[in-house]
Amino acid sequence: MLKEYRTISEVAGPLMMVDKVDAVQYDELVEVELPGGEVRRGKVLEAHTGRALVQLFEGTAGIDMRRTKVRFLGKVIELGVSEDMLGRIFDGFGTPIDGGPRILAETRLDINGNPINPFARAYPSEFIQTGISAIDCMNPLVRGQKLPIFSGSGLPHSQMAAQIARQAKVRGTTEPFAVVFAAMGITFEEANYFITDFRRTGAIERAVLFMNLSNDPVIERIATPRMALTTAEYLAYEKGMHVLVILTDMTNYCEALREVSAARKEVPGRRGYPGYMYTDLATIYERAGRVQGKPGSITQIPILTMPEDDKTHPIPDLTGYITEGQVILGRELHKKGIYPAINVSLSLSRLKDKGIGPDKTREDHADVLNQLSDAYDRGKEARELAVVLGEAALTPADRLFFKFADEFELQFVRQGENVERSIEETLDIGWRLMKIIPRNELKRVSDEHVEKYLNRQDAPAAD
Repeated sequence: MLKEYRTISEVAGPLMMVDKVDAVQYDELVEVELPGGEVRRGKVLEAHTGRALVQLFEGTAGIDMRRTKVRFLGKVIELGVSEDMLGRIFDGFGTPIDGGPRILAETRLDINGNPINPFARAYPSEFIQTGISAIDCMNPLVRGQKLPIFSGSGLPHSQMAAQIARQAKVRGTTEPFAVVFAAMGITFEEANYFITDFRRTGAIERAVLFMNLSNDPVIERIATPRMALTTAEYLAYEKGMHVLVILTDMTNYCEALREVSAARKEVPGRRGYPGYMYTDLATIYERAGRVQGKPGSITQIPILTMPEDDKTHPIPDLTGYITEGQVILGRELHKKGIYPAINVSLSLSRLKDKGIGPDKTREDHADVLNQLSDAYDRGKEARELAVVLGEAALTPADRLFFKFADEFELQFVRQGENVERSIEETLDIGWRLMKIIPRNELKRVSDEHVEKYLNRQDAPAAD
């Protein structure tokens, strides 16, 4: 029989202090029974001698401090997992919300997971094709990598997330591939968009969705990515699947951290966020990877909106330190009507060299990547020069690079929301665009690749 306490001494926001408690541990689950019989759940945030700070998942509204009963359950938050979770939709706490039957758990796992032994980590080296040219060619995603997308308010990151979720695949393997999609603090309209898109395209069959809405408890928002990653770890390391985890929007998650930190009256760090936010984010991002001797893997694409499009804001800043690159969406491209509005010049995949080349993508991939990047940067410089001095001041070579930059954005970066390109199609588009540039300016590609790929493309030669 669990011991009951009626010793609540303080309530603030989602937190309450319980006095005169015995043998309470950090992260322990708590049941709170209100006078009317309603039972709410929570967990221990701090445990001192005789006192416990409890964080309630459903909030503290309506709690009568003298008549409410508190029970400490002696266990941490666990998620019941099974392969039957594929094709299902859950709330942020792992409760089915799609009208289907409850999940018969094969096992129950601590949502905080177990750190991967660094010595047991396998180095990421296998290309994941997203079907989006600006990612696959210019910023390749590798199995086991964590590659965030930095967006801004109003930019189409939701559409990109849905497109990647339905198109992503590991090339050259028949091993099972799954997507775990976790949405935090989104609106009902956004949730409906994701659910409808997954069902319309059939991607739901290989996906597990966790949906935390903006009006759901803030504590649920903090648990949502951990629920998703626990599911991913089960599918990857117990069932041998390649799992892509998409987390959107990490900014809402960090706002939830700040709200709870303020309720705990902690000393704030940069812009009011808790000083431990770096460590907290690392406990999420570092759950991506591969383990030696196990076929499965976890690849992460966290998505966050940068407040005021500021890359130096604490959330993108700290995320960039922990992850292996970033894909940045540009507002200028979005204003031109280009989707996806990926700023290729500012984006980076630190593991791109590990996942491309012969037997992975194609032998010319590195050459195409480097040449397109160089030519696009020169074209943008020419574009800026034309704004200041006028196009008449440009050299003939500058005019060609100017033209290349425009065509690169229109033909390569821009593609439809429902258009999926193979890496071969993407590389061929790159070679066609190179025909705009004089041959003597193609200094990043080998003569062998020029002979093999450039001359077979149907496109007008340089003027």
